[in-house]
Amino acid sequence: MSRLEGKVVFVTGSARRVGRAIALAFAVQGANLVIHHASPGSADDAQSVAEEVRKIGGEAIVVDGNQAESSTVKHMFDTVATHYGRLDVMVNSAAIFKRTELLDISEAEWDLVMEINLKGPFLLTQQAARLMINGNQEPGGAIINISDNSGLNAWASRPHHSISKAGVIMLTQVSALALAQHQIRVNCVIPGPVLVPAGADESVLDDIAAALPVGHIGNPGNVADACIFLVNNDFTTGTILRVDGGEGLAGGET
Repeated sequence: MSRLEGKVVFVTGSARRVGRAIALAFAVQGANLVIHHASPGSADDAQSVAEEVRKIGGEAIVVDGNQAESSTVKHMFDTVATHYGRLDVMVNSAAIFKRTELLDISEAEWDLVMEINLKGPFLLTQQAARLMINGNQEPGGAIINISDNSGLNAWASRPHHSISKAGVIMLTQVSALALAQHQIRVNCVIPGPVLVPAGADESVLDDIAAALPVGHIGNPGNVADACIFLVNNDFTTGTILRVDGGEGLAGGET
């Protein structure tokens, strides 16, 4: 039996892309899922992921809303508590990406990036930890934050994104210290290029692959595998795990 059999896993941004892959990977391991999306346009995708989870054999519910609004986040966790009564794993995957030069960033765009990419994971971490402590389960749980290499290396083309993702790394570390007394482990995954850019031609993909020490682009399943490893390894907290094909070693923007 998988160690994740019957566990409850909440993955933000799980209607599409990397979040979707993470949610389905946990479902394959026997977990029950909370699927999250933030916009009406992704509602059908979220329901589709929930159906896939059920076909695999797990339970799934769908929650929606802006992760940067405290009242919305509380409502989502009230729904989780009512339906499952517990939470074992929280994966903060949802984020937005803006490629804007420093001198061109508006105050509104700065606030939006910080709210979704950093305030959201903070609010979700708080509520997840409270449910892990007070839910119908043995003490403990696991929280995983998704950052990226721009949070470790300054990338000029995305300054506000880099700053927000650096904040996610520090949020991981301070949360790991603060929540260890409750047997809650907090770790961070740093993905590299794991999604093929929309509309990218073969030459662009070749250039991205050539910039990576491993010589090829990854896939969302690589990130999902890392999340499962961190949840299953009960002696790991505060870890920053790169799943990036060596992108961070190469040091350049891809």
